[in-house]
Amino acid sequence: MLRRAPIHDSQTQPLARYEPIESYALIGDRLSTALVSQSGSVDWACFPRMDSPTVFARILDADKGGSWSIAPEGPYQVHRQYRPGTTILETTLTTGTGAAVVTDFMPPSSAELERLGDSSIVRIVRGITGRVAMRNRLHPAFNYGRDDHAWTRAEGLGVRASTRDESLTLYSSRLEFAFDGAVAEAQFETKPGEKHIFVLSHRTPPALMFGQGLRDLAPRALETTERYWSEWARRADYDGPHRLLVERSALTLRLLDYAPTGAIIAAATASLPETPGGIRNWDYRFCWIRDASFTLYAFLLLGYAEEAENYLNWLLDVTRGDPAALKVLYGVDGETHAPEQVLEHFEGYDGARPVRIGNGAQDQAQHDMYGEVLDCAYLMYRNGGVVTEGLWELLRQAVDHVCEIWHEPDHGPWEIRSRPRHFVYSKVICWVAVDRGLRLAEECGLPCDRERWEAVRGEIRDEVLEKGYKEDLQCFTAAYDGDDLDAAVLALPLRRFIDANDPRMVSTVERIGKDLSFEGAPHLLRRVSPGFEDGLHGEEGAFLLCSFWLVDCLIMQGRLEEAERLFATLEGHTNDLGLCAEMVDPTTGRHLGNFPQAFTHIAFIVSASNLERAKRGKATAEESVAVSDD
Repeated sequence: MLRRAPIHDSQTQPLARYEPIESYALIGDRLSTALVSQSGSVDWACFPRMDSPTVFARILDADKGGSWSIAPEGPYQVHRQYRPGTTILETTLTTGTGAAVVTDFMPPSSAELERLGDSSIVRIVRGITGRVAMRNRLHPAFNYGRDDHAWTRAEGLGVRASTRDESLTLYSSRLEFAFDGAVAEAQFETKPGEKHIFVLSHRTPPALMFGQGLRDLAPRALETTERYWSEWARRADYDGPHRLLVERSALTLRLLDYAPTGAIIAAATASLPETPGGIRNWDYRFCWIRDASFTLYAFLLLGYAEEAENYLNWLLDVTRGDPAALKVLYGVDGETHAPEQVLEHFEGYDGARPVRIGNGAQDQAQHDMYGEVLDCAYLMYRNGGVVTEGLWELLRQAVDHVCEIWHEPDHGPWEIRSRPRHFVYSKVICWVAVDRGLRLAEECGLPCDRERWEAVRGEIRDEVLEKGYKEDLQCFTAAYDGDDLDAAVLALPLRRFIDANDPRMVSTVERIGKDLSFEGAPHLLRRVSPGFEDGLHGEEGAFLLCSFWLVDCLIMQGRLEEAERLFATLEGHTNDLGLCAEMVDPTTGRHLGNFPQAFTHIAFIVSASNLERAKRGKATAEESVAVSDD
């Protein structure tokens, strides 16, 4: 069950300059996304794509970032929820004089509904009881707050903010807005059963401009949006424990899935800090190759074969050609140029600077991405996909490339910004690349340099077991040249490199669970040992993905009761809507890092499914992981 939403009381809990990250909800149309705070403010939105410059970014600068708020004038309490099986957000606002509900959504592209602009945010305010005095405050801040805009009246239907290249139009047939610099504002009052409808459209004038009224178009948009999401959610093949949270994770991944290409971004936001007030602030609105096989597996677990195939097709499209030119991350349309920049004029979330857009990790050496591509291809084949001649040529070249470079150092799974090292996880995923290539060649009767590949596969395995496992620590370490621990090695049995019950892996699980956990929060894990040299200052929070990997290891070792207890504790770190950030503060439980985080939701789906399968006895623990073996 999803946990009951906490009450937000603006009298006893006055609105902070920056609301907690976990106070946000995600809406979107699979072209762009927006975050709506518990207080009723849209504090993040990018148009026309989910990786475009922001129009609203109050979450990164309370003054300059821009927002769109609809909230009561005086003190109020909040309860919120998504409509079941959808991404439609409903927020009930209760004051001393009455109650109203705000319904927020972004209509998806549909043949049944004329587009409300390139993308639109629809907000319907409906009175429930009494009367509630409300304020509608629109403050666009185009291009990360760098471009000024001018206001005009939108032919009696609302107001329009325009720059030279961009525009937003807020349609409202019943309100008269006043302008105050960059802000347009209006007041209104709700009554029982009465609706106030607002449509904020990007660029293209919608059907509203051609005679269709708000009261006709908005209800149809709501109906179409609800049907779109509920039909998609019903396709999920999952009826195990934690079903509602698994469904919410799947819907979240779908919102992060860019419809025109099938690329899935790592998170909806940029530069939310991994440490309160810290400098570890990154732009996650890109698609990482590293996430590929786990993303693919999560969709397949839930029966979404078409979505998995679309994702793989995008992956294969961007990797065609020279495997040596493969990038760590891509834009949603396959772009390879994402220069990292600092927004010097932004304050940063609660003062956390620098505020970064773009991501410099694109130019790093990360050898694990080749294994992700091969793992994806093999997983799709095992689920009925076909390895074409052209695809095999790419995969074969990728394995040959891995045979050349696997012995070189790289920047590792956590994208360190210091010197490259021989990371154990990177070596193991290189092993995955060669192993999956050999499996595909054998099972599909495809040509390859079998003798060389088998030799390299054996060499990688032997080297990792010799140099990556430290007898004095009884643990696999982060890299060959040191004793730092790395929670990423929990994935070794998930990738079939080593049996989960091998004594070396059993002792590794115990060591990491003990040494990388936080005092007072033993269920939460750091990514690496404190003091690990990664080229950056400061610490980070607990990385939720690592704890889910620990759940999977416990399942594979047959320790189901421990796995269930750990999973239940991790479930408590979702927000009231079932959403997860990248990290949590182990002391306060506050969310940290970008939000919501795809990898966390992928891990939630995988671990829940693994638990369900293991408990039902339909599969052994080892058959519950991403790549099964005959």
